Amino acid sequence: MINTKLKPFNASAFKSGEFVEISEQDVLGKWSIFFFYPADFTFVCPTELGDVADHYEELQKRGVEVFSVSTDTHFTHKAWHDSSDTIGKINYFMVGDQSGNITNNFNVMREGQGLADRATFLIDPEGTIQAMEITAEGIGRDAEDLLRKVKAAQYVAANPGEVCPAKWKEGEETLAPSLDLVGKI
Repeated sequence: MINTKLKPFNASAFKSGEFVEISEQDVLGKWSIFFFYPADFTFVCPTELGDVADHYEELQKRGVEVFSVSTDTHFTHKAWHDSSDTIGKINYFMVGDQSGNITNNFNVMREGQGLADRATFLIDPEGTIQAMEITAEGIGRDAEDLLRKVKAAQYVAANPGEVCPAKWKEGEETLAPSLDLVGKI
């Protein structure tokens, strides 16, 4: 999936108290995160979505839009948003994918279950997938690490010829791969 292009889609979403229609055209031209999760009104999912909500302002400052996606409807997203303090703080798109089109486009539909895997995709402004993470049902994701990956991907995009080593944090040294570095790290 890395370095592949976002596929066309249309969906209804809940955002900022309203239902909105979105498509791949709303993604192109900016950095985007697609944050798939199995279902509303569950256990690990709200902890993850709340964690992303806590980092949404910083992601927005970096020009990143967030699209959380489950196979629930946008109506269910609104009901969850209205009934949960954790989900109530979400200001990003909560996409209803009851057809499974988007989930299948990213190859994260659980066969025979109609539910999305716990998966994250970072997409650049050209619509190309730059990073992805998929975890088992019981393993929640960390928005701090997602933000670190966003910063690294944006740095690499802005600085061709440089790469970010493991545990790289913004402002730290990067690497410039070359023959001289082979065997020296």
